[in-house]
Amino acid sequence: MAAARRTGSEPSARPRTSNARRRMIDGAIESLRIHGASATSVDRVPAATGAPRGSVYHHFPGGRTQLITDAVTAAGVLMSEFIESTTRDNDPIAALDEFVGLWRHTLLDSDFRAGCPTLAVAVETNDGAPEFAHAAAVFTRWHRALTELLVRHGLAADHAGRLATLTIAAVEGAIALCRVERPTTPLEDTVCELQDHLATALR
Repeated sequence: MAAARRTGSEPSARPRTSNARRRMIDGAIESLRIHGASATSVDRVPAATGAPRGSVYHHFPGGRTQLITDAVTAAGVLMSEFIESTTRDNDPIAALDEFVGLWRHTLLDSDFRAGCPTLAVAVETNDGAPEFAHAAAVFTRWHRALTELLVRHGLAADHAGRLATLTIAAVEGAIALCRVERPTTPLEDTVCELQDHLATALR
């Protein structure tokens, strides 16, 4: 579920090489969100970011695999930090509202073109690829944050874990349906049902 993106510019004191690498990672994240893992290449990313093609291998000696792995890691950290902050500062219902609100804005702002870069890698990469392992680790981190939130609000660990799985799976699936159907109706329907499940569980 990776929708959280960095919006600030790099400090001017950073070396230019760091700026170039950062631009390529951001470009790879954007490509994953919109085009998916299979279409994210060492040709597409430089073309989109204005970087020379050869600079990809300078900053990412492992080529396409390293570029995608680093992009998934960066996107995963951003979304994980958002989820961890949201679950730390809110009750489960409010945390869900903030999480879904982020995705609602992402879908609308991108005209329903942008999905989750982590999911794109998870479903398009074989399970022996390093980028797949990084995607799996991102989902594990999200699941842990949601589970811990529910446990803090009185649920048994196994029940909390199941509800965390349901939440991640339902929202990721709803995002995919929104991209196909265009309105945010699948997301709105999903959050409504999830809120009912959570409210019942927390009584």
